[in-house]
Order: sequence, then C-alpha cells, then structure tokens
Amino acid sequence: MKIRLAQKKDIERIHELLFQVCFVHHQGRPDLFKYGGRKYTDEQLKELIQDESRPILVAVDEKDYVLGYAFCMFQQHLEDNILTEIKTLYIDDLCVDETLRGQHIGKTLYEAVLSFAKEHQCYNVTLNVWNCNENAMRFYEACGLKPYKVGMEKIL
Repeated sequence: MKIRLAQKKDIERIHELLFQVCFVHHQGRPDLFKYGGRKYTDEQLKELIQDESRPILVAVDEKDYVLGYAFCMFQQHLEDNILTEIKTLYIDDLCVDETLRGQHIGKTLYEAVLSFAKEHQCYNVTLNVWNCNENAMRFYEACGLKPYKVGMEKIL
C-alpha cells in the first residue's frame, strides 16, 4: 500500500467511497443526511484535487486502486481578535472502503496525514466526527485523538 495525493483519475472511486460515508451518516441521522447524496460534483472534486490548501491523500494498492482517502484542509486564524495564529490541518473526511476495514488502511492514512501536517509546519490535526458514527469514534480514540470541543443540539 502507498499513500499519495489524489489525482483526477481517482474521482470515480472517490465518489464510491463518499457514498459509503454518506450512507453511514444517513443511517445514523436520516433527519440530516439524504440517502444517496453526493458530497461533491465531479467539477468540485476536480477543483479540490488541484487546490493545495485542501489536500486529499489516498491510500492505493499495488495496482493504484484507491482503498481509502483523507480530505484535508489547512486552517489558520491570522490577525484574529482572540485566536492564536497556529496552523492546523483539519481532516474534513476520512474513509476506508467498508469491505477493506480492519487491515490498518485507516491507521496508515491517518499517520500519513500526521506526517503531511508536520511537513507543512502544522501545530495540530483536528477533525469532527458525528456522535452517531460509533465505529469512527472508536477508531479516532484508538489513534490517540481527544475531544477539544463538543457540538450540541436540541431538536425542536
């Protein structure tokens, strides 16, 4: 397995994985997530793949087949009134094909994200995880992540 930046040729496979993530979220919160939705259009994915401020790392096998991805984005609050100017690499989405889980692909992707963040002089790596996605919560906790803020809601 190898980790590399996503390329345009990966778009179709990335869409398949994005569908898997959307389905997990739809199952957990059908009030918020539509069934079968696409997070990005082909055009949006092409733009993201070219955007250096929003790197997408992919795990590929020996045939260059995408096994999983990590959508990331750099965040920094410059000249903010209250926040320091630390540079963060935010993981917007991390997915491993549901048929390949348990083979340490996710852990390898996550470690590649950490290395990428260090190479780009980031202070930290952050992400959000939906509370209904218990498998993801356990995975991130096993990777050593700790909560740093909590989103809360009251459904009316």
